[in-house]
Amino acid sequence: MSSFNLLSEPIRKYIRDKKWESLRPIQEAAIQKIISTDHNYVLISRTASGKTEAAFLPILSKVNFKEQGVKVLYISPLIALINDQFRRVEELCEYLDVSVTKWHGEASKGQKDKLIKDPNGIVLITPESIEAMFVNKPYNVHHLFSSLEYVVIDEIHSFLGSDRGIQLKSLLNRLQSINKNKFSIVGLSATVSDANKYVELKEFLGNTGNTKIIRDITPKPINAVFKYFQASSSELPLALLKDLYVRTRESKVLVFPNARGRVEEVAVKLKKISDQVGGHPNYFSHHSSVDKEVREYVEFFAKNQSHQNFCISCTSTLELGIDIGNVDEVVQIDATHSIASLIQRVGRSGRREGKESNLFLYATDPWSLLQSLACWLLYKEQYIEPIAVNKKPYDVLVHQLLSIVKGISGIILTDLLEQLKNNTTFSNIETEEIKDIILHLTAIDFLEKLGNEFIIGIEGEKVVNNKDFYTLFKSDTLFKVSNKGIKIGELPFSSQLIHDQNVFLSAKIWKIIDIDFKAKKIEVTPANDGKKPLFGGDGTDVALKIREKMLEILLSKETFEFLDEIGQEVINELRTEFYPYEITDVKTQRPLLSSNYHLTLYSFTSSRINRTLSFIMDTINIDHHLDKKNISFEIIHYSASAFISILNELSSVNVDQALSELIERNPGILDFSKWGHYLPIKYQIELLKTNYFDFEGCTTYLQNLKIVEN
Repeated sequence: MSSFNLLSEPIRKYIRDKKWESLRPIQEAAIQKIISTDHNYVLISRTASGKTEAAFLPILSKVNFKEQGVKVLYISPLIALINDQFRRVEELCEYLDVSVTKWHGEASKGQKDKLIKDPNGIVLITPESIEAMFVNKPYNVHHLFSSLEYVVIDEIHSFLGSDRGIQLKSLLNRLQSINKNKFSIVGLSATVSDANKYVELKEFLGNTGNTKIIRDITPKPINAVFKYFQASSSELPLALLKDLYVRTRESKVLVFPNARGRVEEVAVKLKKISDQVGGHPNYFSHHSSVDKEVREYVEFFAKNQSHQNFCISCTSTLELGIDIGNVDEVVQIDATHSIASLIQRVGRSGRREGKESNLFLYATDPWSLLQSLACWLLYKEQYIEPIAVNKKPYDVLVHQLLSIVKGISGIILTDLLEQLKNNTTFSNIETEEIKDIILHLTAIDFLEKLGNEFIIGIEGEKVVNNKDFYTLFKSDTLFKVSNKGIKIGELPFSSQLIHDQNVFLSAKIWKIIDIDFKAKKIEVTPANDGKKPLFGGDGTDVALKIREKMLEILLSKETFEFLDEIGQEVINELRTEFYPYEITDVKTQRPLLSSNYHLTLYSFTSSRINRTLSFIMDTINIDHHLDKKNISFEIIHYSASAFISILNELSSVNVDQALSELIERNPGILDFSKWGHYLPIKYQIELLKTNYFDFEGCTTYLQNLKIVEN
């Protein structure tokens, strides 16, 4: 039987009314599997390939929504994505007379109350809202979700390998434990690595044997053009901006710089050029610090403009699947830090069936160009970074432990241990380790023991009763920015926020005229003095495979038809620096430049292994410096032979002792983890080993390392 005929008649009518000529490949495959089995599925296909419908068409045909209780839970990483998907799912559900409810911090209280009175249909929700319900109104969790049949997780790749993903995995376990029957999970993604045959992905859903992957590998044509403009200062070259303007002035465009400051710089300067030559005025910035209403206006404008062109300069806020209509071109300024991110961004253009995706990539320094080439070539090879899995997430355990205790308002130790041990998220953490952490949380007043029961302690109440408790990501201290009572956005606190300083925000330049540190407010006025604005941004870790590919490019003589002439010359100049080295194996051999007791080791390894190497060298007092591109180490006061000899001794460092001293010296080293500070010291050490450094990878790297001297 065809996939179309397997669907219920109301759903078939929906498809006919939409005048679909046919189902997409991912839809054909998913309908057959989801309707006929109760397995978990992950649907993997490129952006705008119809994954949402591939999940919901068979689920809506299969589930009996006349039974009481919410039957389908749609979990999204973004509130904006929920709001966007709500319209699509609601339209589909009108054919079945099935209600759809948004449940998040900005959603209507009236709609939530209506759902509580009569639990039914489909709920669209974030992990944080599920967490808040477990903590504050656990009876609502039972009332609403005890008869779930399906959970749909959108953009599932955005959760994998993160603390937020571990939190979601724990919440799914907790939902499963209160459910009358086991619900099935359908995950949606455009970018998941197939390394290890998706084992990590299947484990994330809790049942590797019952989880199946449906992947559409239909390639999408992509036109890529790489151009090089050397930056002589911290600002983008004017020639680059002029070229970008000419290439995109008659298009609908997304521009992805790598930091919020760059986002604002691009939006402001392109609009200035456009104003000077009489071009269109539709230049916007879109990132987390821009006011929510402004972001929503930009999204609405883009989605509803069939005739006017626009240019949105943005961060990863528009990397995920928010529908902003048809985008003609995607521009990337300097290298992405991951292939997964590049895939998401490229997929934002050419969303119409049969249309190609267009990518313009601008690089402003040689190493960024090299990394861009490496990412692009790996993308063409269909490589995606493997998922990094924390087998013992002690810090998330602290959070979930507090969540359980708060929600139950008193629990005996055996019941608490049973809940945590039955949660597959923490199955690798030993019972004695959990007891150890509970004892520590009691000692610091996060927990208190009353008789045989544990309750939240005095210090714990301060944390658990804060609205930030529900999130696993650590928030910046944000200052609200206003001009004459109109909110413009927010800026993270930094030493650069001072009176009379100019800042970029919301595609304009503003001058700070007042800062209220107590109220966390900044008053600004439009800036016209030409002073250079400030707005920073942080880099992200780069994978080993990307760095190996960079070295491989340097050692080859290949030319690239998508790279402009200047860019090819820049790559050739970089290659001349490495001609003296006879390297035949990019996995093990690394160049060492030696000159007058000053060495340069080109490590060409991952950011985390570089960080680990630097830490070990610090520990044994090797005077060194890791360059800002995270490519090479400058080694001072050592001959090549002495340094090579010392490399063999790096593995003998007492890592635990050194990490303990590092934490004592610099407690802020744990700031990457929201809950790590509340762990006993030995678990803080383990957290650094697994989430910040890579000692296992570093050991393997050093064992295989073969130094090639000039």
